[in-house]
Amino acid sequence: MTAKTDVLILGGGLAGLSTAYHLRRAGFKGSVLVAEKSHKPGGRAGTERKGKFLFDHTGHLLHLHDPYGKKLVLDLLGRNVALHERSSWIHSSGVDTRYPFQANTYGLPPKVVAECLAGFARNLYRPRALPPNPSFRAWCLAAFGEGISRRFMFPYNEKLWRTPLEELTTEWQGRFLPQPRPEEVLYGALVDQKRFFGYNAHFRYPKRGGCQALPDALAARVPELRLNCKVSSVDLREKVAVVEGLGEVRYERLVNTLPLKTFLDLASPLPAAVREARARLRWVDVLNLNVGVGRAGLSDRHWVYFPEAQYPFYRVGFTSNFASDLAPRGTTSLYIEVSRRPGETSDLPSLERRCIDGLRRSGIMRSSDRVVEKLWIPIECGYVVYDRERTPAVNTVQKHLRSQAVWSIGRWGGWKYSFMEETLLDGKRCAEEILGRKDVERKASGPLQALK
Repeated sequence: MTAKTDVLILGGGLAGLSTAYHLRRAGFKGSVLVAEKSHKPGGRAGTERKGKFLFDHTGHLLHLHDPYGKKLVLDLLGRNVALHERSSWIHSSGVDTRYPFQANTYGLPPKVVAECLAGFARNLYRPRALPPNPSFRAWCLAAFGEGISRRFMFPYNEKLWRTPLEELTTEWQGRFLPQPRPEEVLYGALVDQKRFFGYNAHFRYPKRGGCQALPDALAARVPELRLNCKVSSVDLREKVAVVEGLGEVRYERLVNTLPLKTFLDLASPLPAAVREARARLRWVDVLNLNVGVGRAGLSDRHWVYFPEAQYPFYRVGFTSNFASDLAPRGTTSLYIEVSRRPGETSDLPSLERRCIDGLRRSGIMRSSDRVVEKLWIPIECGYVVYDRERTPAVNTVQKHLRSQAVWSIGRWGGWKYSFMEETLLDGKRCAEEILGRKDVERKASGPLQALK
C-alpha cells in the first residue's frame, strides 16, 4: 500500500526540521512527513558519543546575526547555551598569529611582515585592474598583494578547496573573508591588535550535549519526523519516493535537503540539460579526525588554521573549550580537518599518524601526550566548489526541480557555503514559499513574533 503526504521532506537535519516546524507554526493543515536515514535527527549538525567523549561531526558553532534566527535558536536551547568570544589563530612560519592573517602579521618573522606590507602597499599606489567576475586568485592579489596572498591566502585555500585558485570564483567568500582597511593592516603589523574581524567574532554553543542539542530541541517540536528512513529513489513524474521502512510514499510537494548531487542521482526522469548540470557539480570531502588527549588544557584557543603544506590538516579546533561536558576531566578534545577530492583514497591509519605528528611539531601536543580516544567522521560534500560551472549548473537544476514541485534547500540541498543559522532560515523561507506567504510568523502564535 502506498502512503500519501502533502509535503515530503528528505533529511532530518536543520533545514528539513526547520521547514516542517515553520509549516506547522503557520497553521498548515496538510500532512507532512520528514524522512531521516539516521537513528537520530541532526544530520551533519549531530554529535557522536565515543567512550566518555562527545564529538561533533566537525566544528559547528552558532553565529547568530538575523533577529529572528537568534530568537529561534535561543528559544530552542533555553538555558542550555553559552556565548563565547572567539579565539582563532593561524600557525605559520613557526609562530601563531591572530586571525585574520591579513590584519594580524605582528609576531611573524620581520622578513615575512615586510613582504606582506610591501605587497599590500604596492597595491594601494598601483592598484591591479580586475576583470569582471575575477578568479579568486586574481582577487586576492588585487585585495591583499603578493605577500599576504603567498603566505596565507594561496596555500590555505589550495589546501582547503583542492582546486586551482584560477578556477575559483569570488561568489562564496562574502562575509567569510574579512577585508580590513589599510590602517588596520598597518596597525596589525606593528602591534598585537585585539580587534575582531569577520562574522564569527562571537559564537554560541550548547553547554550540554554538543551541537546535537539544537536539532534535538527542534525535533521535539516536529512530530512528523521518522528515523531510520533512507530514501532510495524518487520518481519526479509520478511524485512517488521509495523510502526504507515506509515503502512507496506519494507526495504533492517535496523538500530535499540531501546533497544536491546525491538527490539528482536518486531522482528520475531528468532531462539531458539537468543531467549535464549534475556532471558539472564539484565538491571536496572532509575527513574529520576527532581525538581525546589525556591531558587537560592543551590550548586555550578555539581553533587554529594551518596554511603550510607540512601539515596535512587545514584546521584544528579544541571542542573541550566550547563546552566542558564534551570531554572528561583531565583531558582535551580536538577535531582535525583534512580536505580530499572525491574519490581520492586515504590510508586513515597513516593519515592519523601524520596528523598527530603535525600536532606535536606545531607545539599543540607534547611527545608525552597520548591519544585516549579517537573517531573518524568522513563528511561527504564538506565544501561545495565555487568554480565557474557551479552557479549556472545549480540554476539549471533548481529551475527544473521547482517546475516539478521540488524545493532543494540548505547548505547541501542548495549546494552552497553557509552556516547553521542560514540553514534554519532556509527552512523558514521554504515553508513560506510552499504556503505562498511572505512571513509565516505573522500567522503564528507563541513567543516568536518578530522578524525582519
